Amino acid sequence: MRPKASDFPSPVIVTSSEEVARLCNKLKQEPFVTIDTEFVREKTYWPELCLVQLAGAEDVAVIDTLAPGIDLAPLGELLDEPGCIKVFHAARQDLEIFLHIFNRLPQSLFDTQMAAMVAGFGDQVGYDSLVGAITGQAIDKAHRFSDWSARPLTKAQIAYAAADVTHLRTVYLALRKQLEDEGRLRWADAEQAVLTSEETFRPDPRRLWEKLKARTNNRRMLGILREIVAWREQEAQNADIPRQRVIRDESLLEIAAIKPNSIEGLARVRGVTRGFAEGKMGQGLLEAVRIGESLPDADLPKPPSKSDRIRPSAALVALLRVLQTAKCEQHKVAPRLVASSDDLDRIAVGETEVEALKGWRREVFGLDAQALVRGEIALAVVKGCVELQRVAPEGEPVEVE
Repeated sequence: MRPKASDFPSPVIVTSSEEVARLCNKLKQEPFVTIDTEFVREKTYWPELCLVQLAGAEDVAVIDTLAPGIDLAPLGELLDEPGCIKVFHAARQDLEIFLHIFNRLPQSLFDTQMAAMVAGFGDQVGYDSLVGAITGQAIDKAHRFSDWSARPLTKAQIAYAAADVTHLRTVYLALRKQLEDEGRLRWADAEQAVLTSEETFRPDPRRLWEKLKARTNNRRMLGILREIVAWREQEAQNADIPRQRVIRDESLLEIAAIKPNSIEGLARVRGVTRGFAEGKMGQGLLEAVRIGESLPDADLPKPPSKSDRIRPSAALVALLRVLQTAKCEQHKVAPRLVASSDDLDRIAVGETEVEALKGWRREVFGLDAQALVRGEIALAVVKGCVELQRVAPEGEPVEVE
């Protein structure tokens, strides 16, 4: 029988180091613990952790991480415990916070959003929807936009925060059982592997220029853009402010194009004030421009381009997308998880080093996708459903078993 949120005791608020230690030492003995966080980051680069919610078999607690002098080291030890599975929903932001605080990622993770996609609940299913589908209960959204850094917290805020981990316990048990019964637990494990890599949460600053999508093939401009974007990232981290508050993307793109070499030139860029140009940050930015201009040609980045790839047939890609949808309906798995648009393009032109052709994706979709490209199977509508039919050597389709 699935536990309900009402089966849990009322949440306790934890405000002292001693209470954190007692709670976490007890939870380390549990087979799993559900975890959520509340934070703010509108004015900072690094998220400011305000609450950590934890639930085990008997305990439901909310740690006030802003309580004076509170020591979170025991929480780090709980996150390190390999024998206790740490259950999150949409874990990336939570994991980024813990990596920043403890300089390491939690061990033994389970992300219910990823698991739900494998279990057929749709693409990036929201927590509220998943709780409703599995427990039949509705989440109170009244405090969704609370300022979690403000103190004191109300009883209603604490109850709202704790509900995220009480319901999550029920969701985890149901999802895990479904995945085990269907033999898909390894699928979920494969998807969650990305959450165990620090590179997922600490991207290379010298690759961030690619996200600005500069519309140019000028490698010198791209070299300057790479240097100034990396400079901004370091400045944002050092000052603990959002990167856009250092200088906006549009200004960086203009700077990379016009290559200012003086305070006057920098101050003429849209979005750059005279004070910024004359200050320490302005000098650092001009130095990054100079570094980009002095790079040897061999060290300049190459523009992202698809020109080297054979252009796939739009009609064939459309057929592959229909096949993808049909196979995902059959296996009750989210299409987004099986193949990306880029995967379909690459399969259409005969490439084989494609994620959709590996592991469990190969079983669900990849093998049939390759057979479709080779003309060995066809798609047919039978009683309102898309079905696969094997194409005989003489060209006549036969039904696929």
